[in-house]
Amino acid sequence: REALVYHAKPTPGKIKVVPTKKYSSQRDLSLAYSPGVAEPCLEIAKDKANVYKYTTKGNLVAVITNGTAVLGLGDIGPEASKPVMEGKGLLFKIFADIDCFDIEIDTKNVEEFIQTVKNIAPTFGGINLEDIKAPEAFEIEKRLKEELDIPVMHDDQHGTAIISSAALLNALEIANKKIEDVKIVISGAGSAAISCTNLYAKLGARKENILMFDVDGLITTSRTDLGPEQMEFARDMDPITLVDAFKGADVFLGLSVGNIVSPAMLLDMNENPIVFAMANPNPEIEYDTAIATREDLIMATGRSDHPNQVNNVLGFPFIFRGALDVRASKINEEMKLAACHAIAQLAKEPVPEQVNIAYGETKLNFGREYIIPKPFDPRLISTIPPAVARAAMESGVAMEPIQDWEKYEDQLLSRMGSDNKLIRLILNRARTNPKRIVFAEADNLDVIKAAQIVHEDGIATPILLGRRDVIEELMTEIDWDDKILIIDPKSDEEKPRKDRYANELWQMRARKGVTEFDAGKLMRQQSNYAA
Repeated sequence: REALVYHAKPTPGKIKVVPTKKYSSQRDLSLAYSPGVAEPCLEIAKDKANVYKYTTKGNLVAVITNGTAVLGLGDIGPEASKPVMEGKGLLFKIFADIDCFDIEIDTKNVEEFIQTVKNIAPTFGGINLEDIKAPEAFEIEKRLKEELDIPVMHDDQHGTAIISSAALLNALEIANKKIEDVKIVISGAGSAAISCTNLYAKLGARKENILMFDVDGLITTSRTDLGPEQMEFARDMDPITLVDAFKGADVFLGLSVGNIVSPAMLLDMNENPIVFAMANPNPEIEYDTAIATREDLIMATGRSDHPNQVNNVLGFPFIFRGALDVRASKINEEMKLAACHAIAQLAKEPVPEQVNIAYGETKLNFGREYIIPKPFDPRLISTIPPAVARAAMESGVAMEPIQDWEKYEDQLLSRMGSDNKLIRLILNRARTNPKRIVFAEADNLDVIKAAQIVHEDGIATPILLGRRDVIEELMTEIDWDDKILIIDPKSDEEKPRKDRYANELWQMRARKGVTEFDAGKLMRQQSNYAA
């Protein structure tokens, strides 16, 4: 009921079109439409590239489907898929400030679908294909990438592949394993699973170490019921069961159906097993069950109520943002790999406090329960698009290369309303000559976290005042193990300095009425002692 009311009230749907120019006077209208509109039309007629200068094309993406493979709902038709496509448009806007039209095409014919998209492509700067069943999805994307000169990406394939690859790189680092050595078991052989496996292979996974299963069992060279994409990962061996495949496995990738993996199967995996159970809404094995089975497990799911959610929103808005900003003619493998590495690296950086607050965490930091960034991490917009844009330029598909990267980062941040340029200038100035900052109440969690940020960002050198045992306990809680000066004003070793400070204060303020006794009393207050 809550979901239905959300979509129906107060206005049906989730997105709308709003003007970007003034329209309050007759002069405004004459510029927006007749006769003024003729001028940009004529400029575009002279040079089609001018469409990016005078229209919204450069910031407009189409989310296109035929509704044949919607979420976990299957083939429900184009009308029923519209709420999902509108939702995708909302995510494009709120995460990367990309405008979006959702387009639902009423055909299952591959050629009709391709021709429809090609015919409307002049409207858009990019095409996001969505919820199209395999194997048609492979052919549709392949043809459109070849026949259009704007970025085209089937997010169900590549979004999942990019995010899960970033998670895999970090999980392997934590497990102290190499991608070329690990045995990988994959349940599912649809478009997402194929794309994930392809990207794993590009990162170094060896095909002879991969066992891929579909609903009919292991994919082997003897099978005749598979397409060329699946046969790419067929093994020349006798069929085995999924249960047998788990024996000695290092990695499991699930993009199939819920509850097909048992605790016993997990116990058959090697040390520090990596399990990505991403079936929705129910994973291949429940998170709580898996964690209770093995303490050394590194696990990710597609759900937001567990750690390590493999969420495509980490990818597609920012990949398209980078592609649009250099007017890329396509989204190629180099751009996808750049996004993958950028996401993986971001998870290793200190997490901004607003992310901890947003997710109700004390201290998110790189480890078994944090191998990929959170969707509301504000650094995503300034991290992934530049990586994608650089890759587009270096691979020769960027029509308008970026010249000033600092200016580009400012533009990205301003799009999301987080362009605190003055603050960044102040912080940069502070880093050039760090000063000492005394944190007078460092035995408080918020204060100690502030001190950690100051230290890790190189802004200043913190000195922590408070009870040593409490401060050390709090530092352990937030995984801060750097050597920082801690002073406990109430300790016996501080008494000589406290007496000296009290005497200095008395000498300075005696003529203002401060007695020697008063000065000693003031020095017992941490804020005065800190000063």
